[in-house]
Amino acid sequence: MSCYVIVTCRSLLWTLLSIAAALANLAALMTAQWLVGQPRKAGLGNIAANSINASRQTSPEEYYRPTIGIYNRCTSLHYFGEIFHDSCGPYITSFGELPSNFWKATLVFMGMGILLLVIVVFTSLLGFCVHAIGKKSIFNISGLLQAIAGLFLIIALVLYPAGWGTDRVRDLCGHRASPYYINECTLGWAFYCAVGGTLLSFVCAILSVQADIATSSDKVEDEILEGKNLICLL
Repeated sequence: MSCYVIVTCRSLLWTLLSIAAALANLAALMTAQWLVGQPRKAGLGNIAANSINASRQTSPEEYYRPTIGIYNRCTSLHYFGEIFHDSCGPYITSFGELPSNFWKATLVFMGMGILLLVIVVFTSLLGFCVHAIGKKSIFNISGLLQAIAGLFLIIALVLYPAGWGTDRVRDLCGHRASPYYINECTLGWAFYCAVGGTLLSFVCAILSVQADIATSSDKVEDEILEGKNLICLL
């Protein structure tokens, strides 16, 4: 069976955007930049740090903004000589230690959405050569998966703010923080990255239809009849 590699502008655009959607959501999930607290003074937060800072004036560089993600955080800067180091990493050792059931659901739905988007990345690359699976267009199947992934991601983004009333968030954002109200905190770039990745997944689901049309057009059929195995069309 001959393998025809078909590349069109629409199929290539869909592939690139599919990769971007998966990477955007994966980057958002893995970072601690979901909630950003107010500036705080850097240091160990103990007597030693206070005695060091008391002997000299505080410069603007000695302030930092703590952040928290779904399962990780950046909480402080440690003072060593004249160097401040970020202290970032997971604040849980198991799934059950997440501070809110809403965040547990967020992690599950976001994980499932990202998994589907990663699967589509592989099918989009496979789609340059394989154009059907079980007599179904690989583009239509991929587009359906992207739409389902987008729904999972929307559910995750809606559930996430419902967990803002936990003690961990209140420690960062103030005691008045509550579900869907972050008080003194601001939303970090990771949240907006997840929103953008979610919207992009729906855009890709729509573009998958155009990619299917472009790779099964009359021009492609003509190129195949001419005996070409590598077909590139604008």
